[in-house]
Amino acid sequence: MSVADGKRLPPRVFKVDAEGMRRGWYNDAYFSNVAFILTELARKNYRFEGEYPVIEDPSVNLKDVDVGNIVAEMQFFTRREPFSIVAGTDEAIAILKESCGYFDEDGSFVSTYDQLEVHAVQDGARLLPWVPAMRVRGRYRDFAILETPVLGALSRRSRIASNVYEALVASGGKPIFFFPARFDIYQTQPGDGYAYRVAIEAYNRDTGKNVVPYISTNAQGEWWGLKGVGTVSHSYILCFLRDTAEAMIHFAEILPLEVKRIALVDTNNDCISDSIRTAIRMFEKYRECIESGREDEAQKYVLFGVRPDTANNVVDASVEKVGDCSLDCGVTPALIVNLRCALDEGYTKVNVPEGWQERAKQYFRNITIVATGGFDPHRIRMFEALRTPVDMYGIGSFFMRGECNDFTADIVRVKLNGRWHEMAKVGRQPVDNPELERV
Repeated sequence: MSVADGKRLPPRVFKVDAEGMRRGWYNDAYFSNVAFILTELARKNYRFEGEYPVIEDPSVNLKDVDVGNIVAEMQFFTRREPFSIVAGTDEAIAILKESCGYFDEDGSFVSTYDQLEVHAVQDGARLLPWVPAMRVRGRYRDFAILETPVLGALSRRSRIASNVYEALVASGGKPIFFFPARFDIYQTQPGDGYAYRVAIEAYNRDTGKNVVPYISTNAQGEWWGLKGVGTVSHSYILCFLRDTAEAMIHFAEILPLEVKRIALVDTNNDCISDSIRTAIRMFEKYRECIESGREDEAQKYVLFGVRPDTANNVVDASVEKVGDCSLDCGVTPALIVNLRCALDEGYTKVNVPEGWQERAKQYFRNITIVATGGFDPHRIRMFEALRTPVDMYGIGSFFMRGECNDFTADIVRVKLNGRWHEMAKVGRQPVDNPELERV
């Protein structure tokens, strides 16, 4: 999958419960009522008998309007300011493709997807408020009961994608670890991880940068083929009686090379000491492997990064208190500065032969800092404004919050006598979007 290549994900990716969709199981019940009523009116051959006409075309005989089989145009849009990054259109199309239609008198499902006219933007498009991400034309009663799940797919995925994009803008393109899995049920992970990827590709497209994705679970990469990047947990370090360095040595020894060696360093509330102790142990093992000719094995002991995750009610041992909890507690700019300085000078604490001094220096200075713990774009912007030497940020629950990204659907036109006529509630109207593509 790529935002730029124009290829849509095939319906099989989404594992749509087609039978449930067709039966209205996931639909707001009032749409099921609507579909049932229109079907009954079509069976009775009902024609419009109302007295509130808003169509002034003299060629249209309102008494001939077949309400039960009315053909309508529906547009799907959101109002998030100043724009959204759209995701979920491929999923919405899959729902329509698998579930649009009706049950005949024998109880067999008759698909009418091929009679729909569907236009949609590509996932990753930048969408202005009120501008449609999708437009669907067809017999309304065939797709009425799909409005709720289609809106849900667009809303959820676009919320995640837009929030990830906002975080990347705040970080100036520094990588963002995707850590929301623990804040929601596990079934959301594949779609959320896909939306994260959509946002990264949209950001790279817009900025010319090459931000690399980092997800935390394999499920988050299910739709696009990336595996989760693990650091370590506090529970793992506690199994080693809070000895972070010892825990990381075994982490590096046992796990395959593609798993990045990132040490969680706040377990003892002394990020500096635990980072340096761990880096020294890892470097010594690295040097031992190199000197004994085991260069491939040595790569397992390259410490990629350290991750302070200090709780927001705790002051790290290295931080000098100023009396303001917002500046003293948790992962603060002061803590990150102290950590960077300690890592940059950490090579001076190892005893190495003269020929190893420059190599040791580079080893310690190449260790990245991954900051986690309650981060959102506002907090990231503050860190970046202070030029805090963070290399990567980890964000979790914010991705499900952020600005409202709820999608809405409106009928805006109906087709009568082969011509389209505007038909929307007061305050709504058809809106054009040149980026809509015929599906």
